[in-house]
Parts: sequence; C-alpha cells; structure tokens
Amino acid sequence: MAEIKEGKSDAKTFAVKLRDMVTLLEQRTRNAKIQEYLYRHVASSSIPKQLHCLALRLANEHASNAAARLQLPSAELVPALVDNSYFHFVLASDNVLAASVVATSLVRNSLRPHKVVLHIITDRKTYYPMQAWFSLHPLSPAIIEVKALHHFDWFTKGKVPVLEAMEKDQKVRSQFRGGSSAIVANNTDKPNVIAAKLQALSPKYNSVMNHIRIHLPEMFPSLDKVVFLDDDIVVQTDLSPLWDIDMNGKVNGAVETCRGEDNFVMSKRLKSYLNFSHPLISNNFNPNSCAWAYGMNIFDLDAWRKTNISLTYHYWLEQNLKSDLSLWQLGTLPPGLIAFHGHVHVIDPFWHMLGLGYQENTSSADVKSAGVIHFNGRAKPWLEIAFPKLRPFWAKYVDFSDKFIKSCHIRAS
Repeated sequence: MAEIKEGKSDAKTFAVKLRDMVTLLEQRTRNAKIQEYLYRHVASSSIPKQLHCLALRLANEHASNAAARLQLPSAELVPALVDNSYFHFVLASDNVLAASVVATSLVRNSLRPHKVVLHIITDRKTYYPMQAWFSLHPLSPAIIEVKALHHFDWFTKGKVPVLEAMEKDQKVRSQFRGGSSAIVANNTDKPNVIAAKLQALSPKYNSVMNHIRIHLPEMFPSLDKVVFLDDDIVVQTDLSPLWDIDMNGKVNGAVETCRGEDNFVMSKRLKSYLNFSHPLISNNFNPNSCAWAYGMNIFDLDAWRKTNISLTYHYWLEQNLKSDLSLWQLGTLPPGLIAFHGHVHVIDPFWHMLGLGYQENTSSADVKSAGVIHFNGRAKPWLEIAFPKLRPFWAKYVDFSDKFIKSCHIRAS
C-alpha cells in the first residue's frame, strides 16, 4: 500500500503481487492444516508409552503375584455368567486403562451392582495384564469375567470369517493409496479429504476388538440379551432400565445419529458412510436413511439368532475387499449399518451421547446430563490430544494414586 501511494507501482502490478501473496498464504495454511492432521493421525494410531508401561507392569505382576492370577469370576459366581436374571454387559478391549474406566463407571453408577455381570473380551497379548488388573482391583459386588478370544472353542476351530476378512483387509490397507506419505504429498486434495484418507489407515479400523461384536450370539449362546459397550465410553447413570425396553422383535437397540441439536455430530445418514457412487451400494440402499451409533447397543441375541445378520456382515466385508475398499473406507460401522438394516430399534438419545473425541464444542451441561458419553473420534481421553474440557468426565474414574498408574506416570491432565 505504501508503494502504491508513493507511485512506485501501478494498480495492475499491485493486484498481481497481492494475488501471489494470498495464494502463498493459502498454501501455507493448507500445509499447516495437513501437518496437523498427520500429527493427529500419528498420535491417535500409536500406543502411548504410559499405556505400554501399564500393560508390561501388570504382565510382570501376573507372573510374580498369585493375587494377580485369580480366576475371574471365582468358582461360586460362575453360574451367574449364564443366568439371564442378571444384567449382562460385554466389553471388547485390548486397552487395560480404558476397560477399567468403563467397568468402574458402570458399577459405580449402578443401583443394583450385585446384578451386574461384565464380560470383558480381550486378545492374547492383553489377557494377562487385564486379568491382573481386575484381580487386584475387584469391583464387588459386580461380577467380572475376563476372557481372551483364544478361550472360545468356536474361535479356535476352523476358519472364522471375520479373521479371514481382517487378514485380507490388512494387506489391502497397507498399500492403500500409497500410505500416509503419499496421501500427505497429494497437492490436489482438500485438507479434510486428506484427513479422511489418513483416518482410513488407522489400525483401530482393522482391530479384531471392533469386529468381534458380530459374533456375540456364538460367544454367549446361553444369554438372551446383552448390552455391548465400547472401551471409549463412560457410563454416568444406572443402565438396568435398558432391559425394560421393548425391542418389538428387533435385534439392535441403538441411538439414531441423523437428528439432534448438534448438527455436526447428529447429521449422519447412510450417505455419510457408504459410497453411493458405487452401483452395489446405490442399487441396494437409500442414501438418506438414518444412521445409528455403535458404542452402547442393546442386542437381543434370541432375535439375532433367527436372522442372517452375521452372514450379511461377512458378505459385505468381502464385497468391499473385492472392490478395493471402494464401498466404504472406515471401520466396522458401515458393514454394521448394512447388516443390521431393518433390525434396529431406536432408543432415546439420552442413552448414548456421541462426538466427545472429535467435537470440542460439546456443552459441558449436555455431557453431564447424558446417560452414556462416547469419546468416538481421534481425541481419545487417554491420549495427549484429548480435549482438556472433556477429559475430566473420563479421568474422574481413574485412581491416579494407584501404584500402577503412578509408576507409569499416568496423570489427570
């Protein structure tokens, strides 16, 4: 502007220079945004050293301390595991700290904790640390069962379709769009598109802990109904009323995600998750059908056993792999939306509040008034990238004075 006033350059020259400056600033902003997404991808995909430390210390405790190797549950409580008069919850997790928060919040807020049975399913490597934690931190009078996948007979015999699909998925995903370096180097995609592509590479989307819920009828053949909980949720109320909900013959009791005050979180329809430019999708589904949430689901296992939901799930997993991940990119929700299509009973949004892992603007008052809150998204509450305003709702269920927590330098903030 000073040069213009002094007559050193004409308006045209000035306009060209200004345009170049704006273009440069836009490019710098784009690069900074992409760098932020890359850092978030790395942070959310890695195991924090504190959690790694906790698993190692608990594994060592399991090996050296008989009190950390207790049978869970004790022999006299085993009959409760198949007793349908109890409230049965299922949690699949390979994260000891996250599982402890779900369990603690569930039991602490229960009005009848003596009727609560929590079945914790984990993988082989996490089994001993998980058993050690819950042996040394009992939640009596609630009943806690800890099992690894290899303890299920049906899982070790023959081929398990979901594991086959995962193996293929891993191979495809490892070459997906050339990996994170190629995705970030793309000069034409918008930052939000790059963020979505990076998210598709996240290991959690190919985790057996995510897929295993499709096998609930086989895992619990004696149970009529269970409530499935993700390990990034916090329970804030008594959940026993969920057993009083009439499912009207439906299989999956879930919260819809296409309507609500929060337009960012509660605006999801099938077109948000499935690729409707692909004829396999567009010929079979309505893009405007309401989506629903995984994370806190009531599953009527009796009704489920009368359907072909599990077969449908595996069929569509296979179709997505055959189409080079072009039907959907992320996770277990898209095939779940397909498999449970027509089998969902909508429950009140009070039971499941979403978005705490990617929506910092969530009202604290709304969070406090929700029955279950879900940190879905990258900003998990046990990561440094968690939102400071929202993390305390999770951290209140962690005993930071515990010797294992302290020794691994896991802190409240």
